[in-house]
Amino acid sequence: MSRLNYQTARFLTSAPTLTECPPDQGAEVAFAGRSNAGKSSAINALTQQKALARTSKTPGRTQLINFFSLGEDTARRLVDLPGYGFAKVPEKVKLEWQRHLAEYLHKRGSLRGLVLVMDVRHPLTEFDETMLGWADDKEMPVHILLTKADKLKSGAAKNALQQVRNRLREWEDLVSIQLFSALKRQGVEEAHQRLDDWLLRED
Repeated sequence: MSRLNYQTARFLTSAPTLTECPPDQGAEVAFAGRSNAGKSSAINALTQQKALARTSKTPGRTQLINFFSLGEDTARRLVDLPGYGFAKVPEKVKLEWQRHLAEYLHKRGSLRGLVLVMDVRHPLTEFDETMLGWADDKEMPVHILLTKADKLKSGAAKNALQQVRNRLREWEDLVSIQLFSALKRQGVEEAHQRLDDWLLRED
């Protein structure tokens, strides 16, 4: 059973840079993933809300760091990091985004863990490798959600999971991996347990 009620998650604020983020206290878990990996759907499934995390039609919103508090308790937060990959933005903008993202990952003291969202059919992209490298530099624990597991037959999905585990064997002390389907709500409880472990941990 989950000890935190993720249904109470509500939008707190958006920030373009580290300096404009909420006070660096309490505990937060960040979600990262390419723009087509199903990150928003995963966050919505975990919080049982239809549009907590959504793709805005406002240009540039995808380059903001979005914070969600768990109910009135702003000391525990979920963070939606901007994704890219198919965004039609200039290279200069992408580099600027990467700089702000790296700064957040390296300097944010309240960050307890990173949830890395990957499409089970296309795991470990260049973006994913970059995120894993940043996490490794900071010894930040990572939990990988292999999303859209419903798109594959059970055997193929399990095979994909094992292949990713094999490729990341050298990082097994830092990285945990699971299958996930927002559509079928597969893996929600397992993911909740990982979030609880991080957000309720006493330092």
